[in-house]
Parts: sequence; structure tokens; C-alpha cells
Amino acid sequence: MSNPHPSERYSFIEDKNPREIVLLRGSGCKWRRCRFCNYHLDFSLDQAANDALNLDVLSHIQGKTGVLEVINSGSFSDLSETTLAAIIDTMKAHNIHRLHVECHWIDRAAIAPFRARLEKEGITLKVKAGIETFDGRFRETVFDKGIPEDTTPEEMAQYFNECCLLFGVEGETLEQMQSDIQIGLTYFDRICINIMIDNGTPVKRSESVVNLFISDILPNIKNNTRIDILLNNTDFGVG
Repeated sequence: MSNPHPSERYSFIEDKNPREIVLLRGSGCKWRRCRFCNYHLDFSLDQAANDALNLDVLSHIQGKTGVLEVINSGSFSDLSETTLAAIIDTMKAHNIHRLHVECHWIDRAAIAPFRARLEKEGITLKVKAGIETFDGRFRETVFDKGIPEDTTPEEMAQYFNECCLLFGVEGETLEQMQSDIQIGLTYFDRICINIMIDNGTPVKRSESVVNLFISDILPNIKNNTRIDILLNNTDFGVG
């Protein structure tokens, strides 16, 4: 991922769970080993520069729906305290009552205290995790996600409200994708399906798997309001 311009870091999602969304920048993902990801390149160790950028991006928020999604490389906890405080202040100023963020499994301990902090401000927190697939062996041998293979969906759902799934990868099957969707909808409020786009990383897009998804799965789920579908990783309008 190149360093997006500030104008590419704010968008409004009108379809399914309407919300404003911002792409902020922090110190970067601490895991940085996912074999399909170049998202971790969007970081800076210059925290003052990060905060200046983030406050600029947050200034575009208008409170259109009362819901805000904040995404960044890694976990929300990789954002500075200055930026986290600015998110809360911005939400209060625009009467935004629900915040969606992302968090890696290794940072799950940060969720409970942040949720409690937001509750005191009257804000509900929804946390999304990049699970990619519930097939633990595939997830760790192919994707290297950093989640123990034997971690169950029930254990994941103790921390996370939503999850991302990654489809269109060499080695995936129709049955695996169908199972992942069923499990995701059973244990999580919402799921976000990302279709693999080649980006120079070791994990490669499979056109045959993508075509399977488009022909056999997409028609059955495209109108499900609990499922976001990103055929391109910039479909949310940021990045």
C-alpha cells in the first residue's frame, strides 16, 4: 500500500450499515507477518506527523449517520493517545454514538479497557478482526495470521464483534468459503469479505476461485445487510 493522500482517507459508505469511514495512520502493525498483506506499509514512527495527519482526516467527519468506522494498519491500539482522544472528541461533537475499529488477535487485551472508556462517553464499540478463514491450518500455514490454529470461533467472538474473511486465494475451495460465511454469520454481528488482489506478496489471487465466488456465492449473499463485500480493496472509498 502506498501512502494515501489525506483526501483518500475519508469516505462515506451509503450501502449496508451506512457510516463514515476514515483511514488513519499510527505506529504500524506489530505482527507484520501476514503473507498476503501490504497494508502494514501505511505507518510512520513520527508520531507528531501521524497526529497532524489524523486530525486533518478527522476534520472531515460530519456525523451523517451517527456511526463512524476507523481503520488503520494493525490495531486501533497502534494509534496514539492524542489520536484516540481526538476520535472521541470528534464523535461527541457530531453526536456519533457507535464506533467500529479493527484489532489484531495479539492486541485483544486492549479491547476491554477501550470499550469501558467509550461506554463512559455513551459510545458503543464494535471491533472487527481479520480472521480470513476459520480453517486454522490454512489460516496459519498459508496466511500466517498469528492466531493459534486451534482457536475456536467461540473464543474469537469473546473479543470481536465482526470479522474479515479473505477469498479468491490459491488453494481455497467453494466449500471452505461457504463454511467460512456460515460460521462468520453464526458467531459475529457482521462479516466483511475481501477478494484477493495481487499486491506483490507471496499469497496470490486465483481467478478460478474468484470466479467460483462470483458465480456460486455472490448471488446468494450480495443483498445480505450483515455482509460487506469488497471485490476491490478500495471499495470502501479509502486507501
